[in-house]
Amino acid sequence: MLQNMARKIKREEGFTLVELLIVVAIIAILAAIAIPQFSAYRKRGYVASINADAKNAYTAAQAYLVDTPGATLTCGNLTTGGYNATTGISCASDMTASSGGLTLTGQTGWGLTKNTAEVDYSGVITPATP
Repeated sequence: MLQNMARKIKREEGFTLVELLIVVAIIAILAAIAIPQFSAYRKRGYVASINADAKNAYTAAQAYLVDTPGATLTCGNLTTGGYNATTGISCASDMTASSGGLTLTGQTGWGLTKNTAEVDYSGVITPATP
C-alpha cells in the first residue's frame, strides 16, 4: 500500500515540450493573420474620420458663409459654424460662397494612400483613400 502511494506522489503531470510548441505555433499563426487585418481596420477608421470631418467642415462653412456673406472662410472661422476638428486632422481653406474650397489633411503617420479630403464650394467631396 505504501508503494502505491509513493508512485502516486512521484507521478508528475504537465504539458510536454511538443504540446507547448504546438500551442506557440498556433498562436503565431493567428497573430500573423490578425495583425495585418488590424492595420487595415485602423486605416479605414482614419479615412472615415477625414471624410466625416470634410462633410462636417463643409456644413460649418456653409453656416458661416450664410451668416457673413461675402467673407472668405478661414479654418479658424469653422468653429463659429460649429465645426470641431478630429485629433490629427488639419485644415486649409480659401473658400468663399462662390469659389475655392476646403482641404482636410490627416497625419502622415497614418499610412494612407491619400490622406487628404477636399471639398469645393459647391459641396463636391474628393475623399481620402486607404
